[in-house]
Amino acid sequence: MEKILKIYNCSVNDFRKVPCLDISEFRQSVIKQVNDGLRIAAFFAMPGDKAKHRLVCVLADDANGSLYLLSSEVSKSYSSLTPACPQAHLFEREIAEQYSIMPEGHPWLKPVRFPDSSQIGITDFFKIAGSEIHEVAVGPIHAGIIEPGHFRFQCNGENVLHLEISLGYQHRGIEKAIRSGSQKRLIHYMETLAGDTTIGHTLAYSQVIESLSNCHISARANSIRAIALEFERLANHTGDLGALAGDIGYLPTASFCGRIRGDFLNMTAVLCGNRFGRGLVNPGGVNYDIENSHISDLKQKLKAALKDVTSAVNLLWETPSVLDRFDDTGVLTQKDCIDLGVVGVAARACGLERDARFNFASGAYQFSQIPISIWDTGDVFARAYVRWVEIQRSINFIEKELDNLPDGQIHTKTSALSANKIAVSLVEGWRGEICHTAITGNNGELLHYKIVDPSFHNWTALAIVLRNQQISDFPLCNKSFNLSYCGHDL
Repeated sequence: MEKILKIYNCSVNDFRKVPCLDISEFRQSVIKQVNDGLRIAAFFAMPGDKAKHRLVCVLADDANGSLYLLSSEVSKSYSSLTPACPQAHLFEREIAEQYSIMPEGHPWLKPVRFPDSSQIGITDFFKIAGSEIHEVAVGPIHAGIIEPGHFRFQCNGENVLHLEISLGYQHRGIEKAIRSGSQKRLIHYMETLAGDTTIGHTLAYSQVIESLSNCHISARANSIRAIALEFERLANHTGDLGALAGDIGYLPTASFCGRIRGDFLNMTAVLCGNRFGRGLVNPGGVNYDIENSHISDLKQKLKAALKDVTSAVNLLWETPSVLDRFDDTGVLTQKDCIDLGVVGVAARACGLERDARFNFASGAYQFSQIPISIWDTGDVFARAYVRWVEIQRSINFIEKELDNLPDGQIHTKTSALSANKIAVSLVEGWRGEICHTAITGNNGELLHYKIVDPSFHNWTALAIVLRNQQISDFPLCNKSFNLSYCGHDL
């Protein structure tokens, strides 16, 4: 790895030291590292010198807890990585869309987010020919309160031959706004990148800014952040298990978990007054402390919630009709999982030990580690069961943190950002790995900011698992991934 820069999560590094390779060498290096077991955490372009653009790739080594950086300069085109490295496919489509840099040889170069508002939803959809083939189009407008996304099924009878997922209907231009907007507004962008992952994204952003400003926060602030992140995981995992039960008409668990999800959200409100954690985390620490009376209250609420969620979820595992619907439905093979660079619950349900809290530990997780929860069948059952194990371990983690909450201040003032630096922050949100990359210019300004929500990695995996499934299995498979539209449509 002579021509690749090794860094660590939340460390600050000189951007001028990131190797800038010839594009052919860059391509070969990325493909080689991925074949050797690394994966692409982020891959993006940024304006360079003399009408050229700089490609930057962040590679993650889960086994050793290391990150690697390499880059290249291109003008109008380059030879696509995707044919030899499938996990690059969506990144390359995004680069082509944003900067008109063509990855020659890309197998299916289509819009990611429809930046031209007059062309939203207009694209060349994949079609399967045949007299017995029919097409089912779902969305982008859905029933109830839900974000827009379009699903197009090519079917033979009830059997799904191919599912194409088209997103981008609410592209908000968040990354562009971050680079050009007021610094005071950035925290609000982060809190609403994906509304159900407020803590995850604000934590990733805060860690990047703290790295670039050489700000060291207290152990107490780190602990409060981790507690909040686990409450966010608990609320969403519990809600997902209830929704999975609802998708197969199993109402006891569905109704119980819907209520218990609210209990976990209310615990987050105890921390900061907002059920989704808005206003709690910012660069330098947290805005609210945990009082002793809150500690006692939260421990009682956790004990009651654990009892309730255990009763509700165990009904799933004890009911043969539930297991029959979960088992062998929507199977993602470990090979496909690796090829696509899948992260989070979906990856751990394929037996892969991918968890940034453990592999790239930062903050309180450096001292209070949570074991990685895995299953290996890759089906709906596995994705449900991993959530259940994580619920138990998150509650155990929070109880230990509350019992041993360090003393100290909760906020440290940040200073100006260092010039010509790069920092990468990985946070294990409840869906999976969140990656924020920030690069500063000569005056310490934010020259470039790249966000990769776990949904960006995982939407293609959902399409893959529907192949040769019954179309009636789609709601169940979809909920077992529970991906974000707005997290994708930044």
